[in-house]
Parts: sequence; C-alpha cells; structure tokens
Amino acid sequence: MSEAAARHHAEPGHSVRNNLGQNGSSDAPKDRKKGGIMSKIRRRLTVQGESETIDGGALASLKEMAKEKTEDHHLHLRCAVTEYSGVSKKGHAPYNPRKKNQDALIMADDPATNTLILCVLDGHGEHGDGVSAQFRDQLAMEMMSHPCWSTDIKKATTDAISKVEHQVIRNFRIDTEFSGTTLSMAIVRGNSLIGVNIGDSRVILGLEQDGKLVAEEFTHDHKPDSPLEKERIIAAGGRVFAVEYDDGIDGPPRVWLGHMDVPGLAMSRSLGDAVAHTAGVISDPEFSEKELDPSSDRVIVVATDGLWEFVNNDETMNLLFPTPGPAEAVDCLVKEANARWMQEEQVIDDTTVIVAHLFDYKASAEE
Repeated sequence: MSEAAARHHAEPGHSVRNNLGQNGSSDAPKDRKKGGIMSKIRRRLTVQGESETIDGGALASLKEMAKEKTEDHHLHLRCAVTEYSGVSKKGHAPYNPRKKNQDALIMADDPATNTLILCVLDGHGEHGDGVSAQFRDQLAMEMMSHPCWSTDIKKATTDAISKVEHQVIRNFRIDTEFSGTTLSMAIVRGNSLIGVNIGDSRVILGLEQDGKLVAEEFTHDHKPDSPLEKERIIAAGGRVFAVEYDDGIDGPPRVWLGHMDVPGLAMSRSLGDAVAHTAGVISDPEFSEKELDPSSDRVIVVATDGLWEFVNNDETMNLLFPTPGPAEAVDCLVKEANARWMQEEQVIDDTTVIVAHLFDYKASAEE
C-alpha cells in the first residue's frame, strides 16, 4: 500500500517526496504536471502508521457509536426550515481498527428568537475528536447566551467561536499543537440565512428550477492556494505547496512553517492547530448572508468533506432530489459518499451531513 499524508495534516515521520532542498527552502513547485496534464489531486487519510491515535484512533465507546444514528426533527419554530435531519458517521481505516469519529454536529433551536443552528465540525490530528466535541457541546449555548444574539448574529457567533476556541486551547486534556477542527454552519432566523465557515466543510443551497434542484454554493472552502489566503500565509512566514507521494499522485496544497516541514495543514483556516496558526492559518469565520425566497429556495445541505471530497455540489442535489424527506436524503448522501471513498481510496472518511427542507418542501410532490 502506498504511503500518504494524513487528510488534513501531513503526518510527521512519513516518507514523502516534497522536493525541498536540504535547507528546507520553498523552491518546490506548488503544482506538478505529468505530460502537460495536471496530476489528479486527492485528499487521503493516513494509510500507514504505527500510532493508535492516527486519525483519531482511540477505542470508541458504545455511547459514541450510538451518536452515529440519524437524528430527525420536525421544526415548530416560525422560520423557513420546516424539517431537518442529520447524522455523523464514523469512517473506516483498515490500518487503524480503533479509529474514532472525529466529526461532530450541532442541531439547536432557539424559540426565543425563532432561530435554528445547523453546524458540522471536522476534527483532525491526534486530538481532533476532542476539539470538535468541545465545540459541539458548548458553542450553541455560548451563541444563544451572548448579549448580542438577538440583535447581531455575526458578532454573537464570532465571539462565541473565539471563546470556545480559547477554552479548548486551555484544556490540558486536549493538545491542540497539531490538532483542530473545521466549522461550517447555517443559521436560519425567520427567512434569513447566515452561513459561517472556517476551513473546508461547506453549506450549499438547493434551488428549484424547471422542476429540478440546482445547487448554489453558499459558503466557500478555505484552501491554502486561494490567492488571498496564500498571500496572508506567505506574509506570516509560512509556505504553501503540495506533496508528491511515492505513487506519483499529488496531494492537496498544504500550509508549512517557513523553516520546517510541519504541520502540512490542508486548509488555510481552522480552530485549534496552534503550530499552523504561527504560519498564517487563522480561525476567523467568514460569513455569507441571504434572504431565503419561498418561491425557489428548497433545501439546505451542511456537510464535512467526507461528502464533498468525492461528491460535488450538483451531484448532491441530483442524489437528494428523489428522496421524500431529510432523513432519507441524509442516508442516501452518506451511503454514496462512503461507496466513493472505498472505490477511490479503500478508506472512508468520517462523514457528517445535515439536510433541511425549506418552506414545507416535499420532493414527492414535485415528481
């Protein structure tokens, strides 16, 4: 089996060719081409290693395994979402039978403000499950108890995220030096939708056009090679380049320190990841806003890259269109994502998906 770096971090000690000089200079080309055609870029889980904690490899408890079941909700709030469902499913790594689910999800409603919070978290690194779990357990409460929650959602959310991150960093049980989490969130208040993103999980919308669902990307992934993100990283003294593995396949662009081949983070924003933050990675959320249209907006999908790695936005809409409700849609998307991971990589990433129907949308009524 070929060697590879971790999906989000390049694992220290793994044998990869990164074309760095002996002094660690950054003269390696970011992209490599084979015969004039860009090599296929894949993001992989670790496929070789001795540590029981690689990719969250600690023994999962029965309680944690029980959390993988789907949660369904019929909303009684006066907001655009009328029904929603979510599931967080542990992945599979044959080299790591003790792997834990490092993903987490939040589905919380606030009747006082007619607000629904739908959020996914994708932990990475040895203690990534601890980081995502602490956000899962504390973030919604911190948001809803913020003095500005009813008047300024973005300030309340920004402050709450920062507060929980500081609590995680101070938690002596969680080592955030090389561990962290992404965060993608949809906040629905009345007919208003706010997207919140840190990292490479994602929120998309499904709009009805000519009897079909068409995808609209609502939040945008924070990739190290995005021009503005890369500019910030380089200004902070970090480097951005992809690693070429022994099988000739390039990994995704990663963030590295200026003088060492760590941490190899495959995103430009994250929560935690203390070492990466010294190289220009930040934890600032990026917001998107939209007033939902009852005549066309039908579905919200919030998911970690366990889905997005091999299922794109348009395919997601095509897959969930025939499903009668959010629970069936979630099940369909997770199964398809898992099948594609096994076909492409022989491993399965942790996959967390939330689907919400808007304005009493029912797919069966459109068939």
